[in-house]
Amino acid sequence: MSGWHIPRPRTTAGKAAGLVGAALGVAAAGLAAGVATERALVRRLKADPTDAYADEVFDDQRYDEAYRLEMSDGTDIHVEVVEPTRPVAGNPTVLLVHGFCLDMGTFHFQRKLLAERGEHRIVAYDQPGHGRSGRLESGEYDLAALGRTLRRVIDEAAPEGPLVLVGHSMGGMTIMALAELYPEMFGDRVVGTVLMATSGGLLAETKLVAPALLGRVGAPVLYMAGNVTRYGGAVIDRARRSTTNVAWLLTRRYGFGTSNPSPALVSYVEQMNSRTSADTVTRYLRTLATHSRFPALAALAGTPVLVIVGDKDMITPINHSEEIVRRLPHAEFVRIPDSGHVVMLEHADEVNAALLSFLDTCGRDGS
Repeated sequence: MSGWHIPRPRTTAGKAAGLVGAALGVAAAGLAAGVATERALVRRLKADPTDAYADEVFDDQRYDEAYRLEMSDGTDIHVEVVEPTRPVAGNPTVLLVHGFCLDMGTFHFQRKLLAERGEHRIVAYDQPGHGRSGRLESGEYDLAALGRTLRRVIDEAAPEGPLVLVGHSMGGMTIMALAELYPEMFGDRVVGTVLMATSGGLLAETKLVAPALLGRVGAPVLYMAGNVTRYGGAVIDRARRSTTNVAWLLTRRYGFGTSNPSPALVSYVEQMNSRTSADTVTRYLRTLATHSRFPALAALAGTPVLVIVGDKDMITPINHSEEIVRRLPHAEFVRIPDSGHVVMLEHADEVNAALLSFLDTCGRDGS
Protein backbone atom coordinates (compact mmCIF):
# COMPACT_ATOMS: atom_id res chain seq x y z
CA MET A 1 0.00 0.00 0.00
CA SER A 2 3.00 2.24 0.29
CA GLY A 3 2.71 3.21 -3.37
CA TRP A 4 -0.75 4.64 -2.90
CA HIS A 5 -1.71 8.02 -1.41
CA ILE A 6 -4.80 7.71 0.72
CA PRO A 7 -6.46 11.15 1.08
CA ARG A 8 -7.36 12.25 4.56
CA PRO A 9 -11.05 12.78 5.23
CA ARG A 10 -11.99 16.44 4.74
CA THR A 11 -13.53 18.21 7.68
CA THR A 12 -16.47 20.58 7.34
CA ALA A 13 -14.11 23.48 7.90
CA GLY A 14 -11.80 22.15 5.22
CA LYS A 15 -14.66 21.89 2.76
CA ALA A 16 -15.74 25.43 3.56
CA ALA A 17 -12.19 26.70 3.08
CA GLY A 18 -12.02 24.91 -0.24
CA LEU A 19 -15.27 26.44 -1.39
CA VAL A 20 -14.14 29.92 -0.34
CA GLY A 21 -10.82 29.42 -2.08
CA ALA A 22 -12.55 28.27 -5.25
CA ALA A 23 -14.96 31.22 -5.12
CA LEU A 24 -12.12 33.68 -4.62
CA GLY A 25 -10.24 32.11 -7.50
CA VAL A 26 -13.24 32.46 -9.81
CA ALA A 27 -13.84 36.05 -8.62
CA ALA A 28 -10.20 36.98 -9.12
CA ALA A 29 -10.21 35.49 -12.62
CA GLY A 30 -13.41 37.37 -13.47
CA LEU A 31 -12.03 40.61 -12.05
CA ALA A 32 -8.81 40.25 -14.01
CA ALA A 33 -10.76 39.61 -17.20
CA GLY A 34 -13.04 42.57 -16.51
CA VAL A 35 -10.14 44.90 -15.81
CA ALA A 36 -8.38 43.79 -18.98
CA THR A 37 -11.55 44.34 -21.03
CA GLU A 38 -12.14 47.80 -19.56
CA ARG A 39 -8.52 48.77 -20.11
CA ALA A 40 -8.68 47.70 -23.75
CA LEU A 41 -11.96 49.55 -24.30
CA VAL A 42 -10.69 52.77 -22.72
CA ARG A 43 -7.46 52.55 -24.71
CA ARG A 44 -9.44 52.19 -27.94
CA LEU A 45 -11.79 55.08 -27.12
CA LYS A 46 -8.94 57.40 -26.15
CA ALA A 47 -7.18 56.72 -29.47
CA ASP A 48 -9.96 58.43 -31.46
CA PRO A 49 -8.18 60.27 -34.33
CA THR A 50 -11.12 62.68 -34.73
CA ASP A 51 -10.83 64.11 -31.21
CA ALA A 52 -11.14 67.88 -31.70
CA TYR A 53 -9.59 68.59 -28.29
CA ALA A 54 -6.67 66.19 -28.42
CA ASP A 55 -4.21 69.10 -28.41
CA GLU A 56 -6.12 71.39 -26.02
CA VAL A 57 -4.01 72.51 -23.06
CA PHE A 58 -6.19 72.35 -19.95
CA ASP A 59 -5.41 73.70 -16.47
CA ASP A 60 -3.23 76.46 -17.91
CA GLN A 61 -5.33 79.62 -17.76
CA ARG A 62 -3.86 83.09 -17.46
CA TYR A 63 -4.58 85.03 -14.28
CA ASP A 64 -3.43 88.36 -12.90
CA GLU A 65 -3.80 87.46 -9.25
CA ALA A 66 -4.14 84.24 -7.29
CA TYR A 67 -4.49 83.98 -3.54
CA ARG A 68 -6.06 82.03 -0.69
CA LEU A 69 -8.91 83.20 1.52
CA GLU A 70 -9.17 81.72 4.99
CA MET A 71 -12.74 81.04 6.08
CA SER A 72 -13.91 81.22 9.70
CA ASP A 73 -13.67 77.41 10.01
CA GLY A 74 -10.04 77.53 8.87
CA THR A 75 -10.67 76.26 5.32
CA ASP A 76 -8.49 77.95 2.69
CA ILE A 77 -10.21 78.93 -0.55
CA HIS A 78 -8.17 79.25 -3.75
CA VAL A 79 -9.18 82.31 -5.82
CA GLU A 80 -7.99 83.53 -9.22
CA VAL A 81 -8.69 86.91 -10.82
CA VAL A 82 -8.32 87.94 -14.46
CA GLU A 83 -8.37 91.68 -15.09
CA PRO A 84 -9.90 93.05 -18.30
CA THR A 85 -7.44 94.16 -20.97
CA ARG A 86 -10.08 96.24 -22.79
CA PRO A 87 -12.44 97.26 -19.99
CA VAL A 88 -15.89 98.56 -20.92
CA ALA A 89 -17.62 100.97 -18.56
CA GLY A 90 -20.47 99.31 -16.68
CA ASN A 91 -19.51 95.76 -17.62
CA PRO A 92 -20.09 93.38 -14.71
CA THR A 93 -17.49 91.16 -13.13
CA VAL A 94 -18.16 87.53 -14.06
CA LEU A 95 -17.86 85.17 -11.08
CA LEU A 96 -17.64 81.44 -11.86
CA VAL A 97 -18.95 78.85 -9.36
CA HIS A 98 -18.25 75.20 -10.23
CA GLY A 99 -20.03 71.99 -9.30
CA PHE A 100 -19.63 68.84 -7.24
CA CYS A 101 -16.41 66.83 -7.71
CA LEU A 102 -15.09 69.39 -10.21
CA ASP A 103 -13.11 72.63 -9.91
CA MET A 104 -12.77 76.01 -11.60
CA GLY A 105 -11.44 74.22 -14.69
CA THR A 106 -15.08 73.33 -15.43
CA PHE A 107 -15.33 76.74 -17.10
CA HIS A 108 -12.17 76.29 -19.16
CA PHE A 109 -13.67 77.44 -22.46
CA GLN A 110 -15.83 80.23 -20.99
CA ARG A 111 -12.91 81.71 -19.07
CA LYS A 112 -10.64 81.37 -22.09
CA LEU A 113 -13.10 83.24 -24.31
CA LEU A 114 -13.79 86.02 -21.80
CA ALA A 115 -10.07 86.51 -21.13
CA GLU A 116 -9.33 86.74 -24.85
CA ARG A 117 -12.08 89.32 -25.33
CA GLY A 118 -10.78 91.26 -22.34
CA GLU A 119 -14.00 93.19 -21.66
CA HIS A 120 -14.94 91.63 -18.31
CA ARG A 121 -13.19 91.09 -15.04
CA ILE A 122 -13.26 87.36 -14.15
CA VAL A 123 -13.21 85.80 -10.69
CA ALA A 124 -13.00 82.03 -10.25
CA TYR A 125 -12.54 79.93 -7.14
CA ASP A 126 -12.44 76.30 -6.05
CA GLN A 127 -15.23 75.26 -3.71
CA PRO A 128 -14.20 73.88 -0.29
CA GLY A 129 -12.67 70.41 -0.60
CA HIS A 130 -12.25 70.76 -4.37
CA GLY A 131 -9.35 71.69 -6.62
CA ARG A 132 -6.73 73.72 -4.80
CA SER A 133 -8.95 74.75 -1.90
CA GLY A 134 -8.57 73.14 1.50
CA ARG A 135 -10.83 70.59 3.13
CA LEU A 136 -12.97 70.85 6.23
CA GLU A 137 -11.19 69.60 9.32
CA SER A 138 -14.40 68.13 10.77
CA GLY A 139 -18.12 67.81 10.16
CA GLU A 140 -20.04 67.67 6.89
CA TYR A 141 -20.23 70.21 4.11
CA ASP A 142 -23.35 72.36 3.99
CA LEU A 143 -24.84 74.35 1.10
CA ALA A 144 -25.58 77.29 3.38
CA ALA A 145 -21.87 77.38 4.25
CA LEU A 146 -21.09 77.31 0.52
CA GLY A 147 -23.38 80.33 0.11
CA ARG A 148 -21.43 82.13 2.83
CA THR A 149 -18.17 81.13 1.15
CA LEU A 150 -19.42 82.69 -2.10
CA ARG A 151 -20.32 85.86 -0.20
CA ARG A 152 -16.82 86.00 1.26
CA VAL A 153 -15.28 85.60 -2.21
CA ILE A 154 -17.47 88.45 -3.48
CA ASP A 155 -16.54 90.70 -0.55
CA GLU A 156 -12.82 90.05 -1.01
CA ALA A 157 -12.39 89.65 -4.78
CA ALA A 158 -15.22 91.83 -6.14
CA PRO A 159 -16.24 94.23 -3.38
CA GLU A 160 -17.86 96.77 -5.69
CA GLY A 161 -19.53 97.08 -9.06
CA PRO A 162 -22.08 94.87 -10.84
CA LEU A 163 -21.75 91.10 -10.83
CA VAL A 164 -22.95 88.26 -13.00
CA LEU A 165 -22.87 84.92 -11.18
CA VAL A 166 -22.39 81.78 -13.28
CA GLY A 167 -23.06 78.49 -11.51
CA HIS A 168 -22.88 74.93 -12.79
CA SER A 169 -24.66 72.08 -10.97
CA MET A 170 -23.74 72.45 -7.27
CA GLY A 171 -22.44 75.91 -8.20
CA GLY A 172 -25.98 76.89 -9.18
CA MET A 173 -27.21 75.52 -5.85
CA THR A 174 -24.54 77.61 -4.12
CA ILE A 175 -25.92 80.72 -5.83
CA MET A 176 -29.41 79.75 -4.62
CA ALA A 177 -28.01 79.41 -1.09
CA LEU A 178 -26.52 82.91 -1.46
CA ALA A 179 -29.94 84.20 -2.58
CA GLU A 180 -31.58 82.55 0.42
CA LEU A 181 -29.11 84.15 2.84
CA TYR A 182 -28.61 87.52 1.15
CA PRO A 183 -31.60 88.27 -1.12
CA GLU A 184 -30.80 91.99 -1.02
CA MET A 185 -27.70 91.39 -3.16
CA PHE A 186 -29.79 90.48 -6.20
CA GLY A 187 -30.71 93.57 -8.15
CA ASP A 188 -28.19 95.63 -6.23
CA ARG A 189 -24.84 93.89 -6.71
CA VAL A 190 -25.91 90.84 -8.70
CA VAL A 191 -27.31 92.08 -12.02
CA GLY A 192 -27.54 88.71 -13.73
CA THR A 193 -27.42 84.99 -12.96
CA VAL A 194 -26.54 82.03 -15.18
CA LEU A 195 -27.70 78.63 -13.96
CA MET A 196 -26.22 75.67 -15.85
CA ALA A 197 -27.34 72.06 -15.42
CA THR A 198 -28.62 72.62 -11.90
CA SER A 199 -31.65 72.11 -9.69
CA GLY A 200 -33.69 73.90 -7.07
CA GLY A 201 -34.40 70.71 -5.17
CA LEU A 202 -35.67 67.11 -5.27
CA LEU A 203 -32.13 65.88 -5.80
CA ALA A 204 -32.86 62.59 -4.08
CA GLU A 205 -34.79 61.73 -7.26
CA THR A 206 -31.82 62.37 -9.54
CA LYS A 207 -28.67 60.42 -10.33
CA LEU A 208 -26.46 63.10 -8.76
CA VAL A 209 -25.45 60.99 -5.77
CA ALA A 210 -25.05 57.46 -7.14
CA PRO A 211 -22.82 58.31 -10.14
CA ALA A 212 -20.85 60.65 -7.92
CA LEU A 213 -20.13 57.82 -5.56
CA LEU A 214 -19.49 55.20 -8.19
CA GLY A 215 -17.78 57.26 -10.86
CA ARG A 216 -15.76 59.59 -8.68
CA VAL A 217 -14.87 57.16 -5.93
CA GLY A 218 -15.27 53.66 -7.32
CA ALA A 219 -17.47 50.74 -6.37
CA PRO A 220 -15.77 50.03 -3.00
CA VAL A 221 -17.11 53.26 -1.54
CA LEU A 222 -20.72 52.10 -1.97
CA TYR A 223 -20.05 49.79 0.95
CA MET A 224 -17.50 51.90 2.75
CA ALA A 225 -19.47 55.16 2.66
CA GLY A 226 -21.87 53.71 5.21
CA ASN A 227 -18.95 52.81 7.47
CA VAL A 228 -16.87 55.97 7.43
CA THR A 229 -15.92 55.51 11.05
CA ARG A 230 -14.35 52.16 10.15
CA TYR A 231 -12.71 53.07 6.85
CA GLY A 232 -10.54 56.13 6.37
CA GLY A 233 -10.58 58.26 3.24
CA ALA A 234 -7.08 57.08 2.38
CA VAL A 235 -8.29 53.48 2.22
CA ILE A 236 -11.15 54.42 -0.10
CA ASP A 237 -8.87 56.55 -2.26
CA ARG A 238 -6.55 53.56 -2.74
CA ALA A 239 -9.55 51.49 -3.79
CA ARG A 240 -10.72 54.10 -6.29
CA ARG A 241 -7.29 54.21 -7.94
CA SER A 242 -7.73 50.56 -8.84
CA THR A 243 -10.93 51.39 -10.78
CA THR A 244 -9.72 54.29 -12.91
CA ASN A 245 -10.89 52.73 -16.17
CA VAL A 246 -14.33 52.16 -14.71
CA ALA A 247 -14.39 55.78 -13.50
CA TRP A 248 -13.43 57.01 -16.99
CA LEU A 249 -16.22 54.98 -18.60
CA LEU A 250 -18.77 56.16 -16.04
CA THR A 251 -17.69 59.78 -16.52
CA ARG A 252 -18.20 59.32 -20.25
CA ARG A 253 -21.61 57.72 -19.66
CA TYR A 254 -23.05 60.11 -17.08
CA GLY A 255 -21.26 63.37 -17.86
CA PHE A 256 -21.78 63.58 -21.62
CA GLY A 257 -24.74 63.38 -23.98
CA THR A 258 -23.23 62.66 -27.37
CA SER A 259 -22.59 59.04 -28.29
CA ASN A 260 -18.93 59.75 -29.06
CA PRO A 261 -17.68 62.57 -26.81
CA SER A 262 -14.16 63.92 -27.02
CA PRO A 263 -11.85 61.51 -25.15
CA ALA A 264 -9.72 64.48 -24.10
CA LEU A 265 -12.75 66.14 -22.48
CA VAL A 266 -13.75 62.90 -20.76
CA SER A 267 -10.22 62.53 -19.38
CA TYR A 268 -10.20 66.14 -18.22
CA VAL A 269 -13.48 65.75 -16.33
CA GLU A 270 -12.38 62.42 -14.87
CA GLN A 271 -9.13 64.01 -13.68
CA MET A 272 -11.10 66.71 -11.88
CA ASN A 273 -13.28 64.00 -10.37
CA SER A 274 -10.28 61.96 -9.23
CA ARG A 275 -8.66 64.96 -7.54
CA THR A 276 -11.70 65.21 -5.26
CA SER A 277 -11.04 62.97 -2.28
CA ALA A 278 -13.46 60.27 -1.16
CA ASP A 279 -13.70 62.06 2.18
CA THR A 280 -14.94 65.21 0.43
CA VAL A 281 -17.41 63.24 -1.68
CA THR A 282 -19.05 61.46 1.24
CA ARG A 283 -19.22 64.61 3.37
CA TYR A 284 -21.11 66.50 0.64
CA LEU A 285 -23.75 63.85 0.05
CA ARG A 286 -26.19 64.83 2.79
CA THR A 287 -26.37 68.51 1.85
CA LEU A 288 -26.85 67.67 -1.83
CA ALA A 289 -29.52 65.07 -1.22
CA THR A 290 -31.52 67.45 1.01
CA HIS A 291 -31.09 70.60 -1.11
CA SER A 292 -34.43 72.41 -1.57
CA ARG A 293 -34.28 76.11 -2.37
CA PHE A 294 -37.06 76.84 -4.82
CA PRO A 295 -38.34 79.73 -2.63
CA ALA A 296 -34.90 81.38 -2.80
CA LEU A 297 -35.36 81.80 -6.56
CA ALA A 298 -37.75 84.67 -5.80
CA ALA A 299 -34.70 86.85 -5.12
CA LEU A 300 -33.74 86.47 -8.80
CA ALA A 301 -37.12 87.59 -10.13
CA GLY A 302 -36.05 91.19 -10.68
CA THR A 303 -32.82 90.53 -12.56
CA PRO A 304 -31.92 88.79 -15.85
CA VAL A 305 -31.53 85.02 -15.60
CA LEU A 306 -30.15 82.55 -18.13
CA VAL A 307 -30.84 78.85 -17.67
CA ILE A 308 -28.78 76.39 -19.73
CA VAL A 309 -29.16 72.62 -19.78
CA GLY A 310 -28.22 69.70 -21.99
CA ASP A 311 -31.24 67.76 -23.18
CA LYS A 312 -29.51 64.47 -22.29
CA ASP A 313 -28.33 65.48 -18.83
CA MET A 314 -28.57 62.35 -16.68
CA ILE A 315 -27.33 63.99 -13.47
CA THR A 316 -29.77 66.91 -13.19
CA PRO A 317 -32.32 66.13 -15.91
CA ILE A 318 -33.94 68.82 -18.03
CA ASN A 319 -37.16 68.86 -15.99
CA HIS A 320 -35.18 70.41 -13.11
CA SER A 321 -34.24 73.37 -15.30
CA GLU A 322 -37.81 73.55 -16.58
CA GLU A 323 -39.02 73.87 -12.99
CA ILE A 324 -36.61 76.75 -12.39
CA VAL A 325 -37.93 78.52 -15.50
CA ARG A 326 -41.52 77.87 -14.42
CA ARG A 327 -40.76 79.77 -11.22
CA LEU A 328 -38.77 82.44 -13.10
CA PRO A 329 -40.82 82.92 -16.29
CA HIS A 330 -38.72 85.89 -17.37
CA ALA A 331 -35.60 83.68 -17.60
CA GLU A 332 -34.03 82.92 -20.95
CA PHE A 333 -34.01 79.15 -21.41
CA VAL A 334 -31.39 77.50 -23.63
CA ARG A 335 -31.58 73.74 -24.25
CA ILE A 336 -28.46 72.29 -25.83
CA PRO A 337 -29.19 69.22 -28.01
CA ASP A 338 -27.15 66.05 -27.52
CA SER A 339 -25.44 67.35 -24.40
CA GLY A 340 -25.02 65.91 -20.96
CA HIS A 341 -24.19 67.35 -17.56
CA VAL A 342 -20.90 69.08 -18.42
CA VAL A 343 -22.67 71.11 -21.10
CA MET A 344 -20.20 74.05 -20.94
CA LEU A 345 -17.35 71.69 -21.92
CA GLU A 346 -19.16 69.36 -24.28
CA HIS A 347 -20.85 72.14 -26.28
CA ALA A 348 -18.64 75.11 -25.48
CA ASP A 349 -19.46 77.10 -28.62
CA GLU A 350 -23.21 77.07 -28.00
CA VAL A 351 -22.81 77.89 -24.32
CA ASN A 352 -20.32 80.68 -25.06
CA ALA A 353 -22.66 82.25 -27.61
CA ALA A 354 -25.54 82.23 -25.11
CA LEU A 355 -23.29 83.60 -22.35
CA LEU A 356 -21.94 86.47 -24.45
CA SER A 357 -25.44 87.44 -25.59
CA PHE A 358 -26.63 87.37 -21.98
CA LEU A 359 -23.72 89.49 -20.73
CA ASP A 360 -24.64 92.14 -23.28
CA THR A 361 -27.96 92.56 -21.46
CA CYS A 362 -26.49 92.85 -17.96
CA GLY A 363 -25.10 95.73 -16.02
CA ARG A 364 -24.04 98.30 -18.58
CA ASP A 365 -24.64 101.74 -17.15
CA GLY A 366 -27.45 100.59 -14.95
CA SER A 367 -29.30 98.60 -17.61
